[in-house]
Amino acid sequence: MTKKYLIIGDPINHSLSPKIHNYWFKQNSINADYAKKKPSNEELIKIIEQIRNNELSGINITIPFKQRIIPFLDKLSDLANKTQSVNTVYKKDDTIIGDNTDIFGFENSLREKNFNLKNKSAFIFGAGGVVPSIIFGLQNLGFKKIFVTNRTHEKLEKLKKQFPLIQISDWGEFKESDLIINATSLGLKNEDKLHFNFEKISKKVIFYDVIYNPSVTNFLKEAEKNGNVWLNGKMMFVYQAQKAFELWTGKFPKIDDKLLTYLYND
Repeated sequence: MTKKYLIIGDPINHSLSPKIHNYWFKQNSINADYAKKKPSNEELIKIIEQIRNNELSGINITIPFKQRIIPFLDKLSDLANKTQSVNTVYKKDDTIIGDNTDIFGFENSLREKNFNLKNKSAFIFGAGGVVPSIIFGLQNLGFKKIFVTNRTHEKLEKLKKQFPLIQISDWGEFKESDLIINATSLGLKNEDKLHFNFEKISKKVIFYDVIYNPSVTNFLKEAEKNGNVWLNGKMMFVYQAQKAFELWTGKFPKIDDKLLTYLYND
């Protein structure tokens, strides 16, 4: 019988999750199929019931459902509980478990670049579903200061309670930092702009956009134009998928040039 997996989100068309997981299923001779779906909030409980009834073997979750899915789960992993953010769900011993592989993805995407990150500062645009994972990852990597800004203050206050270490900035107020992260969905459309004044930056810094499709957002184009180092969410996506695949199948799939070429240049 073919096992069924799914990614849920809104928007969802840009997601490369089916492409990467179906590639690994084939590579590891696993009889499984991975699809994508844009559910309504009302459909979340039905999707979890499908996992309970073995109609689905697991799901990934992207914006805006990383927190919304939590009330329907039986248990959270330690990381999912600490971040209150779930991007991977599976069943074990009749228990529906929510886990977080975004932290693994984010940390490894920075570690592989061999940046000197100890005691550095980071500035994050956005306070949505993936931001708790980014903050958690930054703390693990040894960042000393983490600033977060968002259009609405409600999410920022919630984040501050979760992570007292962070410093809140008003929207439009920039704090000089070594790493500047776009964790908003602004950039998924070609016309999207963050309206950030890059001239405020007095030194060369690292720009990071969690978006991976398109591969170069307007945020990153501006960073490059001003001579800064930049990276997109490509490797964060690949590493978080690798960890999710392991949770589902027990196999830690291979990441190599062949896979990356297939994903991003096919």
